[in-house]
Amino acid sequence: MRLLSKPMGRPTTPTQQRRRGAVTVEFALMAPLFVALTMGTIQTGLAITAAQTLTTALREAGRVASMDYTSRLLPGQTINQKVILDIKNFLAAEGFNTSNITITITAADGANAGSTFDLSNSANQLQLFKIRAVMPYSAVTSVTFYPHTGQTISAFVVYRKGKNTLVL
Repeated sequence: MRLLSKPMGRPTTPTQQRRRGAVTVEFALMAPLFVALTMGTIQTGLAITAAQTLTTALREAGRVASMDYTSRLLPGQTINQKVILDIKNFLAAEGFNTSNITITITAADGANAGSTFDLSNSANQLQLFKIRAVMPYSAVTSVTFYPHTGQTISAFVVYRKGKNTLVL
């Protein structure tokens, strides 16, 4: 039994020649779409990873900020400054450019919602506070497939200032 009647090679009939031309046209039409979708998927993955890393940095800083760790401060440093520095150090260790990151610590509820929250103020015990960070997409990566001028990635966490003591 013969499976192939002719050896593989150039198309010999007009139908085979037309089919080969159709495949080339289909590829020419679909390849740019496929490449654009692939690059968009990669870019979205980078943004999701950056947002997750930013949220993790805020969560860790918020957990520590909710405790009393004044004994771990540098001379002249406030708890708010320490928390902001910890977040920036975490993000820098992950490879982000931290020069354009904006981090705010504000009251999360009540009459003072949105105003600056002083973590070292004893009157703020058991009060909710919000740590919010906003960074430009350019801080994530210098290689972009699509222009992201003005695009930002932001995250926030809300914690209650507690009376726990940090023991290391």
